[in-house]
Amino acid sequence: MLSPQTIEIIKATTPAVAQTGPALTAHFYERMFHHNPELKDIFNMSNQRNGDQREALFNAICAYATHIDNLAALLPAVEKIAHKHTSFMITAEQYAIVGGHLLATIDELLAPGQEVLDAWGEAYGLLANIFIKREAEIYSDNAAKQGGWQGLREFVITDKKAESEVITSFTLKPVDGGSVAPFRPGQYLGVYLHPEEFDNQEIRQYSLSSAPQADQYRISVKREEGGLVSGYLHQQVQIGDTINVVPPAGDFFLDLAPSAPVALISAGVGLTPTLSMLESLTEHQAPVRWLHAAENGSHHAFREYVADLAEHHPHISSHTWYRQPRDCDQPDRDFQFEGMMDLNAVAEMLSEPDMHYYFCGPVGFMQSIAKQLLALGIAEDRLHYECFGPHKVL
Repeated sequence: MLSPQTIEIIKATTPAVAQTGPALTAHFYERMFHHNPELKDIFNMSNQRNGDQREALFNAICAYATHIDNLAALLPAVEKIAHKHTSFMITAEQYAIVGGHLLATIDELLAPGQEVLDAWGEAYGLLANIFIKREAEIYSDNAAKQGGWQGLREFVITDKKAESEVITSFTLKPVDGGSVAPFRPGQYLGVYLHPEEFDNQEIRQYSLSSAPQADQYRISVKREEGGLVSGYLHQQVQIGDTINVVPPAGDFFLDLAPSAPVALISAGVGLTPTLSMLESLTEHQAPVRWLHAAENGSHHAFREYVADLAEHHPHISSHTWYRQPRDCDQPDRDFQFEGMMDLNAVAEMLSEPDMHYYFCGPVGFMQSIAKQLLALGIAEDRLHYECFGPHKVL
């Protein structure tokens, strides 16, 4: 536990830290990568360039400092980040490196004095130990599962299939021929790539896009404009190639009683975790609502597959929005609604009192969905969402 004096110092200096804004995290990352360039093999450098990782770190620092006297309020965020850290194979030694650069950054930007630096060091140490302990549990749990492991494991690409003009699926099986660790629908797989043309090792997390299977995983990847890793996977990786992966992780997953109705809401490649959920709900005892938004038919992945699931399982209903349908896209066959997703159009089927709502897609889309659901009177504790990349609060 932190001493009352440390808590008082942290809360008193938090406004000064917050006022530094992005300058603090920019200085921190530049300093860290200068002194420890090996960490470029762990951090997503694309998120460094677009500022997403810096924003996420700044928000995390401010949230921790604000709740320094009520750490229980941070536990959901700790769980989310701990899962992400295990997919990067973060170690206790790396926490020490990060902590050293964080304190040096505060000193170099604010020069607050040794007493303040000691307080922030004590607070960081407490938080780091919380993460280290939880991540050790996750590593151990993953290794103990049937088909589980810790660290990198080599998988071979056994199938590569274009699901739309921008999304391609990859089926992966262990090179060692063994089984794979089970996962909870909605979780992701950590993928490690370092071909000769990459300056650094690149690590990405891709949602598992099928229900759990005993001997293989499937990920479905969107080709991002200018995306280094997604472009490599789409254009270079072929059947028979091998990649390294770490065990499934993530705190966004299906957790329902068999009698609970559920709405799975997605846009674009955000359907990958919800598709895994949908496959797992084919024998569910309650209604399952599949709501998806796509640009048009050329971007609509898994259209025929979802339609077939709905046709053969009466408790599943499917509705799709196309923002700008093509001339060849047929209403009622390819899509039901035109424009942005408006939940008022299907409000009746979302009104079951025990329904839970899982949604994923671009941040703007998820902000809109959360706002619409709350406007329909849905309790916030029944809303569950996932952000691809650094976490953002809706």
